[in-house]
Amino acid sequence: MATRDYDYIVLGSGIAGLYFSLKVADLGKVAIITKKHRAESNTNYAQGGIAAVTSKEDSVEKHIEDTCIAGAGLCHRDVVKKILTEGPARIQDLVELGMEFSEREISETGEREWDLGKEGGHSKRRILHAKDVTGREIERALLHAIANHPNIDIFENHFAIDLITSHRLGIDEPNRCHGIYVLDRSNRQVEVFRSNAITIGTGGCGKVYLYTTNPDIATGDGVAMAYRAGVPILNMEFVQFHPTCLYHPKAKTFLISEAVRGEGGIIKSQDGRPFMDECHPLKSLAPRDIVARAIDREMKREGTDYVHLDITHKPAPFIMDRFPNIYQTCLQYGIDITKQPIPVVPAAHYQCGGIKTTPSGETGLRGLYAIGEVACTGLHGANRLASNSLLEALVVAYHAAEQLKSVPLEAPSRELPPWEDGDVTDPDELVVVSHNWDEIRRLMWDYVGIVRTKKRLERAQKRIVNLQTEIQDYYLNFQVTTDLLELRNLVTVADLIIKAAKTREESRGLHFNIDFPDLDAVWGNRDTLLERDRSPSSQPINP
Repeated sequence: MATRDYDYIVLGSGIAGLYFSLKVADLGKVAIITKKHRAESNTNYAQGGIAAVTSKEDSVEKHIEDTCIAGAGLCHRDVVKKILTEGPARIQDLVELGMEFSEREISETGEREWDLGKEGGHSKRRILHAKDVTGREIERALLHAIANHPNIDIFENHFAIDLITSHRLGIDEPNRCHGIYVLDRSNRQVEVFRSNAITIGTGGCGKVYLYTTNPDIATGDGVAMAYRAGVPILNMEFVQFHPTCLYHPKAKTFLISEAVRGEGGIIKSQDGRPFMDECHPLKSLAPRDIVARAIDREMKREGTDYVHLDITHKPAPFIMDRFPNIYQTCLQYGIDITKQPIPVVPAAHYQCGGIKTTPSGETGLRGLYAIGEVACTGLHGANRLASNSLLEALVVAYHAAEQLKSVPLEAPSRELPPWEDGDVTDPDELVVVSHNWDEIRRLMWDYVGIVRTKKRLERAQKRIVNLQTEIQDYYLNFQVTTDLLELRNLVTVADLIIKAAKTREESRGLHFNIDFPDLDAVWGNRDTLLERDRSPSSQPINP
């Protein structure tokens, strides 16, 4: 099969990948590779919005301070300042591409302005949104802009397997990226895509946990792929659990936006007690890690499966107008949120760690960039401030494109070998794949979840080592399928999370270990570093 040559290859079709593709498309041919439909991404499920300073009552300094407080001392302050300062300009880019944010009328003048929301950890209203379907609207605007661009090809139902690097090819040169092996799901053939500039924008790894707000695609593919290629990974112990996922036997991964609490929603026990009032000065609007742990503790203390999020004290027309998607979805499950509290539980939501990058998306491997949730720039520290993620995706994607604009395009310098299946047969024991998949997710939920212990982490690591051996044996002896490739990536990411969690012997932000309940001064300015063939270590934030 012929090699596909492109100037730029982008993995993933969320906000980061699509925006980046538009920025480089005038320079050369772009291939967007996405493992399902082009609109299926974590971005598409983002309800809340984008945090940016657009109000005279707000300031970048306040946004920086809120971000660093949420990040529990581990935010890279220079990165925070860069990304948040440039936020308004990138918001304007989205508007020019056709994004329509919700507006409200100024009663004094009759003029209209953006309707800014407020979420946990923010001291001011600064969340731009499109009702409660902001991610969907961003995807719509970006996909519309891309639809007829002559330099952009989108390969749907194509699964990126592994990066092709100099070291993988056995070439005696400084390691760099030359291309990627990609499974075409329609014909089960593996193709070779060649480029000197590959950008990973594959999103996070929520499906490594039993309960998550993420779509099925969030299997940590980008982090696992980069790690196998020798790229450093940072801070994987910091997995954000969203406090409020709808609890219903027929509902799957439906998020109840933090904006509900921002507009006055109160978290209560099943008997109506607003227990967050006892936990934090900000009550129900405390940062997500604090709220998630408080809910987890309340459920265990009371022996219940969920708590309530109550916004019934607000006028029904306001609720239906501000949260039309949440209102209609809950109504489908027999819950009228204008009259009844919403049953909610915490669920894995956002990966704060990831591939180590600069604010321009550069990784430790020449020719490889990473942007969006898959990357770790240092913005989020130990806990992401609500709605900062979409802004980070835009700003870093912009600078990655600017960086590549300054680098002259090079024609591929070498032939790449075709994929070799070896002596394999079709999978005949799919039950092995499904069983291992379920075991990983339950193990991570029970042992490496919201609250951790040293013993639980040790048990998890022992089992993950065995699972890795089983899955690698299966990978080497059977023809690759999407399920098998996702399982291979899941077990890799699970291993990285466990290793990072064991390494950080303190409790900070999203990482809470009962055996090390306090902050540790030594870890107060250090990231957790994971590299292939090396023991986990740490590095100072400002070396």
